[in-house]
Order: sequence, then C-alpha cells, then structure tokens
Amino acid sequence: MLTGKQKRFLRSKAHHLNPIFQVGKSGVNENMVQQIEEALEARELIKVSILQNCDEDRDNVGHELSRQTDAELVQIIGNTIVLYKESSENKEIILP
Repeated sequence: MLTGKQKRFLRSKAHHLNPIFQVGKSGVNENMVQQIEEALEARELIKVSILQNCDEDRDNVGHELSRQTDAELVQIIGNTIVLYKESSENKEIILP
C-alpha cells in the first residue's frame, strides 16, 4: 500500500507520460492484462486511457486492472488511470 507522500511523488512522475494502453468497448480482457503486466515490469509506472465507448465505469476499470496485475492504483483522473508496480529486474523509481 502506498502512502500519500508516495502517491504524490508518483503522480508528479506520471504527469509527463502518455497513455500506452486504451480500454475500449470490450473492457478489460486477459490479453490486455498480460501486456500491462509486461509494461509495468519494464517501466514501473504507466498510464492507461479509457475510451468514450467503454461500457464499464472508470473506477471499476481502474480497480480491476490494479487487482489483476497486482499493481498499485496511483490515480484516476478524467479518463486516465495511473498504475505503479515495482519492477523486480528494472527498478528505476525509488519511492520516498
């Protein structure tokens, strides 16, 4: 579980990132979860965009992605979700 200070730090790091995944009409599927896990291992911090045609609520999508990937949900702002998971091999982000 992240503290408030750690979440603020990660939000500032994520501000300049562009979303690398999009959740569309089909919602969260197994293939997307696997690709997000690989991206989190490589980058540790990613943004996921939720498209207008997504049938699911953005909060549900964020919590579902964080649960299935074992990542921390840093922020849901607008239609963008920020996820963080500490990398086992490529650790770059050092939390305060």
